[in-house]
Amino acid sequence: MTQHLDINPLTKAAFEPFGDVIEADPATMRYINGGTTERFHALSNAEALGDGARVILNLFRGQPRAFPFSIDMMERHPFGSQCFVPLNGRPFLVVVAEDEGGKPGRPQVFLARGDQGVNYRINVWHYPLMALDEQSDFLIVDRDGSENNLEEYFFDTPFIIGAPTL
Repeated sequence: MTQHLDINPLTKAAFEPFGDVIEADPATMRYINGGTTERFHALSNAEALGDGARVILNLFRGQPRAFPFSIDMMERHPFGSQCFVPLNGRPFLVVVAEDEGGKPGRPQVFLARGDQGVNYRINVWHYPLMALDEQSDFLIVDRDGSENNLEEYFFDTPFIIGAPTL
């Protein structure tokens, strides 16, 4: 039987088991460049495991998803974190799940504002990029290396996400 998933606001506390929310945090702010720039410092850490592994920056251009949307799979990266930061100021969906014996549990869905990004920790189950309404660009901080850094799991019964309220 298909199960429906609720969409919740993305908050640091709710997302903490999966990684970090990337957003301007006044507690980390300091002025630099003669007081002309606010720096929000050390909001997350990129992770890269393995011989010769390196952290790389990418640009992803996501096409908008149509709703209702079926979540039939999840992926995770065993050797590196993966960070998504929107560049167009548009909201997007973040779908994550806790690990339950080597496979994802029930997915959780978060609505990220256009001024929030996420950094998935190593081995966190998540759904691929989910742009909303319009084509959207994202800065991706990712791991590059010789090991296969992708594991996928396909659900027997998909989960359904209704249209988000923006």
